[in-house]
Order: sequence, then structure tokens, then C-alpha cells
Amino acid sequence: MVDQRLTVYIDYKSPYAYLAVEPTWAIARDYKVALEWLPYTLNIPDFLGSAKVNNQGEVLEEDRSSHQWRKVRYSYMDVRRYANLRGLTIRGPQKIWNSSLAGIGLLYAQKQGKFRDYNNKVYERFWRRELDIEDPSVIKSVLGETNVDITNFDDFATDEGRLLHDEVRTEAEKKGVFGVPTYVLDDEIFWGREHLPLIRLRLSEKGLARPGIHALIDVTHAWRPLGPGW
Repeated sequence: MVDQRLTVYIDYKSPYAYLAVEPTWAIARDYKVALEWLPYTLNIPDFLGSAKVNNQGEVLEEDRSSHQWRKVRYSYMDVRRYANLRGLTIRGPQKIWNSSLAGIGLLYAQKQGKFRDYNNKVYERFWRRELDIEDPSVIKSVLGETNVDITNFDDFATDEGRLLHDEVRTEAEKKGVFGVPTYVLDDEIFWGREHLPLIRLRLSEKGLARPGIHALIDVTHAWRPLGPGW
């Protein structure tokens, strides 16, 4: 039985959270820790403005300063460096998506023990521009592909699931969460996947490493994303 819990906050419109998924699962493989995945829907216009582009990358609408554009362009350049090493596709979204429905889908899939498959499908397809995460029928289709019983999803999405999604966000912010991916181990908060080596060290110090696992941390090679979830 695993008693130690590591809470993980993610958002489907964050490429950095996408890159963190598999390294986070590796934590559960290497340590006696249970992962609790929760949605934290970012309000990106608050810190990076907003814009819409067409298929050719031409800006159609924008409410974004030149400095914010520099942050966005650097972020996608940065995230693709790591994505390319792992064979992942990152195509920049053509608008700022409301990812709350996909987050509610996460909670619904989780209730039926199908989180990992759902999570993988949503991330992979969204970042290939193949998934409309604001369309309930699309989210239901993904849930159905993961063998989730979607009979009650419509009611869940507008009632219990919406309330739970909002409660998760409120409670996360009370803990000090402001971006993704964010990890909470006991009461200690770690923002960004660059902290996974430190989380491994913390778990090793607790004696939770599985046989053959040794935590090594090189503080000279740490890096940090430019904003919450980016």
C-alpha cells in the first residue's frame, strides 16, 4: 500500500505540462508514491495577453504587447527543443482555448479509472491541432475511446463536474498554486518540471525509493519556464 501522495496540477493548453506527463509517471514507477492528477485551468490572457492566428500563422486578432509576443515565441521555441528530443509534436494553438471542459473530462475519466489513457489522447491530439477541447461532443468521443461510460457525462459537465473543477482551482490557489505543472508534496510546492529531480530527492530522503533507485540532482542545470504553465 502506498501512503505518500504527490499532487500534480496540469492544464491541457500548457505545452510545459504536456512535456511533464511521462517524467511524472516515472516518479510513481521509481518511488512508492501515489499520483493525484488535478486540473488547474489557466487564465493565460492575465499574463500573456491573447491572440488568434490562421493556418499560416498570420495574426487575425490580438490583445498582446510586443513583450508578451516575445515571451510566447520564446516559449514555443523552448518547448519544441525538448519535444523534438522525445518525438512529440507541438503546434502552437490558433487561439487561447478554454480548457476547463477537458479538465472536467479528466475528472470524469479519473472516476472510472481511465485517466492515463484519456490524458494521453487529449494532450497528443490537442498539440497536433486535431482536438477541439471546447466541444462537449469531442470530449465525449475521447472518453468513449478510453472505454469510459459516457452516459452521465453531459450532466456531470454542467453540474457536479463543473463545481468540482472550480473547487479544485480554488483550493489549489489557497495552497499557493498559480501555474502548471505544479507539484505538491506534503505542504511543499514545486512549480515546473525542472523540479522533478528535487522531488525525487525529497522522496529518497523519506525512504520511498524503490530498489535500485538513487536520486541525483544537479542544481547547475536547472531551468525555469517563462510564466505559469509555459
